[in-house]
Order: sequence, then structure tokens, then C-alpha cells
Amino acid sequence: MRYVVIALIGALAALLSNQGIAVFNDGFRPIVGQYFNKEISRKELAAMSFAISFGLVIGFGIPTSIAASIILIHCLLLTTDIIGSFCPATKTGMILSAVIGAVYGLAVLAGLEFIVNLFAMMPYNFTNELGNVSTYVTVAFAVFPAVGVAYQHGFKKGVITAAVTVAAYFLVSKFGTFSIGGNTVALNAAGMAMLVGMILMIVFAARQKGTNDANAALTQTFETNVSRIRKNWIFLAAMGGLIAAGTSMALIAGDPASLALLAEGEYTNAALTALARAIGFIPLVFTTAIVTGVYGTSGCTFVFVVGLLLHGNPIVAFIVGVVVMVVEIALINLFAKGMDRFPGVKDMGEHVRTSMNKVLEVALLAGGIVSAEQMASAASGLAGVGALFVIGAFLLNKKAKKPIADMAVGPVACIIFGVLLNLLLLIGLIAVPAAA
Repeated sequence: MRYVVIALIGALAALLSNQGIAVFNDGFRPIVGQYFNKEISRKELAAMSFAISFGLVIGFGIPTSIAASIILIHCLLLTTDIIGSFCPATKTGMILSAVIGAVYGLAVLAGLEFIVNLFAMMPYNFTNELGNVSTYVTVAFAVFPAVGVAYQHGFKKGVITAAVTVAAYFLVSKFGTFSIGGNTVALNAAGMAMLVGMILMIVFAARQKGTNDANAALTQTFETNVSRIRKNWIFLAAMGGLIAAGTSMALIAGDPASLALLAEGEYTNAALTALARAIGFIPLVFTTAIVTGVYGTSGCTFVFVVGLLLHGNPIVAFIVGVVVMVVEIALINLFAKGMDRFPGVKDMGEHVRTSMNKVLEVALLAGGIVSAEQMASAASGLAGVGALFVIGAFLLNKKAKKPIADMAVGPVACIIFGVLLNLLLLIGLIAVPAAA
């Protein structure tokens, strides 16, 4: 069933991209809108899709997926964006994109398992240490609302949000464990702190004054775009159901933070993390959808929350995921009109995206340094060489002609470092410490 679900996700996502109904990459969505307005050619669309997404697939999606043995959705849907745009916008191209998307989905699932098994056959299996790349993601993610507030409302309000977030973390850590009906319930400190930060972020945004009535105008001016999204509701609903089902099977995850918690079996905390992320992404996804007529492949990402809450129940998750996606589509007009009353909330989406990227960049780099150090210590007993390798890779990448995304350097450098350690072990230049 896992292979059927992943093949269907890959096929439908590539088909949606090919027809310009939905794409996953937020930065690619406006470009698809330009194509339908005949401002760019199909070749330019394909080239831009490749340039925007390919680096993140190789440098971020695949390494993060390998680290947790769970597919980060970026690894799958960023590539289906590319597949759909490269296939011609014809019936033949639509069928071809679906077939290639299904094959790619199967290849990712089978290939991920193959790579994990391959690592286990090496002289030194560094997958456990590699998994620690995401160690700091869960904790650091709690601070992204404070960073977003600082970007949107200034340093002082950012500091206030950060202080409240840290206070919430300490309070939940100390008093967040209690008993209900004889069962011990432990709240996740990082998840609750992040939720508190998100509430403050929304409050600050809602209080931001302004006279901008752009959203109401957008709804009227781009009525054709909104109608186009609603016309394709059946495909989008099916996509939402499939993603929810895949998440419920622990096959895919929507972001590195919830992926790390899902890998540890903390389904409720993973759902809470995914929920906070989804709330923050509503303005970005809805606004770009109204402007471009192109929706997000995973919508506002609430379908991931559904899958996590309904873990182990893929059929029920599919049904609820369909309903959630239908509700999202029905609310686009309502959201646009309501957002007009709070201009700051409309602007919040872009700051959420920026702050998440900044936090992930630092957290994954820190995780990469620690993981490489653990690899070096376990494989050779050499202190400092792991940090030297990852920090060097990070700084040299900034001077490269075609640097990969900063947030990808830590995971990529860790994998390269682990492979190099195994090569050195094979040729006998280093030896596993006797204590190991």
C-alpha cells in the first residue's frame, strides 16, 4: 500500500503542475501565473522550475529524508513541479507527466530504503549520527515567530515575543507533565512555546494599522483565477487526501521539525508543530493563489496535521484530508475579504517564510556540526575534524559560483563527511577506536 500511495502522490502532483493547477514551490507559483498570462514561454517556465527547485531537492530534501528514513515532502513535490513543467501542456504531456511522477515517487521510496540499507553495510554506519542533524530543528523552530515579528514589526516586538516564547518553554518544561485518568501526559515544550509565539505573531499582525484594500480588489480583479482554482477542486481534494493518507502511514512529512518528531514516534507533538506552521502559511498560500490562479499542491499544509493526528488510519485520513482541502478552497474568497480588514496579517505570510528559512539555516548548520563531530569521534576518535569539515564547507559554499542553499549545507556536508570516513576506514588510514 505504501508504494501505491507514493505513486499516486507523485502522479497527481506532476499532473497538477503540468496543467498549472497547483505547484508546491511558493516561489514558482507566480511564475506559473506569468506563463498562463503568456508573459513567458513553456521553455522558460521549465527552466525556471528547474533553477528554483532542483538545488533544494538534492541539497535539502533528499539528505533530510535519508537522516530520518521518512520522505520529506519537498523531496517529492519539488521534483514533480519540475516534471510537470518540462512535459508539454497537452493531453499527451499530461499523461506523460503523471507516469513520470509515479515512477519518480516509487524510485524515491525504493531508493531511500536502498540507501539506508547501503549505509548499514559500510564499515561504519553513520545513519544514527546523521539523524542528529535535525536535533536542534525542533527546539530552534520555536523561535521563528519571534524572528518573523522582528522582521515585520521591529526589533523590540521581536524581543518581547522571544522573551515570552522562552518563558513558555521553561514553564512547560517544568510544569508540562501531569496525569489524566491515570495516564501521564507530557506537553512538548518546544511545540507549546512555538504556538505561543505564533499567537503573538498573529496578534501583532492583526493590530497593524493600514488602509490597504488590495485584497478585496484582488478578489474582484482576479475573479477568473479564483474560479479556476475552484473548478479543479476535485483534483486538489484528491491530492489533499493522498497527502494526509501518506502522512498517517509515516511515509511522508511536511517539514523538518515535524519529520524529526514523527521519526521519534511523537505524533501529537508533530501534529502541533505542523499546525503552527500551517497557520502561519495561510496568508502566503491564499494570497498567491488569488493573484496567480495556482494553488499549493498541499494547500495550506493542514492535510499534514490530519495525517499526523490520524496516524495508522490512512483511509480515514484520506477522507478527512479531502474535506480539509475542499474547505480551504471554499474559504479563499472569504479569506481575501476578511484579510482586507487586517493588512498586517496579509503581509505576515512572507515574514513567516523568511523567518523559517533563517531558523532552519542556523539549526541545520548547528546540527550538521554536532553530527559530524559525533561521526568523527565514533569512527576515529579525532576531535574537531567534523566541525572543521562542516564549517569549512559552509564558508566555501558561499564563495562557490553556484552555491547550494545555506540551509542545505549542514545535511549535505554530514553525508559527504560520513562517506569520506568510510573510505578512510576501507583503505586503513584510520581505525575505529578500541572503545567502540
